[in-house]
Amino acid sequence: MAELFAYKILTREQFAALRTDGIFAGAPVDLADGYIHMSTRAQAAETAAKHFAGQDDLVLAMVDLSSLGDGVKWEESRGGQLFPHLYGDLPLAAVTTHARLRIGADGKHEFPAGF
Repeated sequence: MAELFAYKILTREQFAALRTDGIFAGAPVDLADGYIHMSTRAQAAETAAKHFAGQDDLVLAMVDLSSLGDGVKWEESRGGQLFPHLYGDLPLAAVTTHARLRIGADGKHEFPAGF
């Protein structure tokens, strides 16, 4: 894949732990599956709607894939789409920027401009 960045949706508590520890080993679903689930820019809104419906005050982390090397595997998932999966911990140094992900009046997550 030619994607340079991927997106990881985290709870506020998970992001705080990432900032404190410098690494993120994964959410419960990541740990169960053996890799950290991420999405492309085009997939992030659907991921939020499917897996984080009704959850407010999340953090959208933009991840530099080039810094993760061979730990990133593009694998088929939802609807046959290829998703970036990280086999290993997510280092804070790979997160280039982040933003709060809130629920709008329409009940959907509002993604910040530029993400």
